[in-house]
Amino acid sequence: MKTIVLGVCGSIAAYRSADLAGSLVKLGYAVHVILTQAATRFVTPLTLRTLSRNPVLTDIFEEKGGWHPGHIALADSASLLLVAPATANIIAKLAMGFADDMLSSIALACRAPVLLAPAMNGKMWEHPATMANVTLLTKRGMEFVGPRSGLLACGYEGVGKLWPVEEIAARAHQLLSGTTEGKLTQERSTCLRIRRGWETLASGRNCCTRPPASLRDDGRKATHRECRG
Repeated sequence: MKTIVLGVCGSIAAYRSADLAGSLVKLGYAVHVILTQAATRFVTPLTLRTLSRNPVLTDIFEEKGGWHPGHIALADSASLLLVAPATANIIAKLAMGFADDMLSSIALACRAPVLLAPAMNGKMWEHPATMANVTLLTKRGMEFVGPRSGLLACGYEGVGKLWPVEEIAARAHQLLSGTTEGKLTQERSTCLRIRRGWETLASGRNCCTRPPASLRDDGRKATHRECRG
């Protein structure tokens, strides 16, 4: 059985990780959930422990067992590292190589493919620092699915919503099964590919395909109409 390490960060979208964990278990994967401290404010370890059927890790200093560090053993066993929702904070940590908590430490030690599903305020997503970090991580081989546009929890309308849970699960399944078939159909799928600043390849009614104004080739401001696709 292949193992998915599911990292959950401190976003209002963290509650959707419960459905994601359940979906991955139904697909036949062993799911081990890592909650950041911020994520525990939005969803409880008990919920994800029940749905994943495995212990949930939150603190690198609370590992139990033998002499071998548990987070290293989990990183070694991972077939895929999936972070959903991925906040601007964890994206920055991964880009800079920080390892100051359980999730970032596992990410640094993990040699499995990495799939990130961002969720954050639209202005945070489009900030040049976040865009630079996404570009860097993409060049390193990490894959982004989403975010999509819509009404955000902060009250703004823009790009920053978590990609649909069933499609995140389907993309994870594709990566692990080595097939392009499955639930993630061509009409509804999206994968962000970033190179030379910003390039988005997306299909989907709600996905914003325009780059931030600071990264546009023509230098003009994009309109809200362009964002809605």
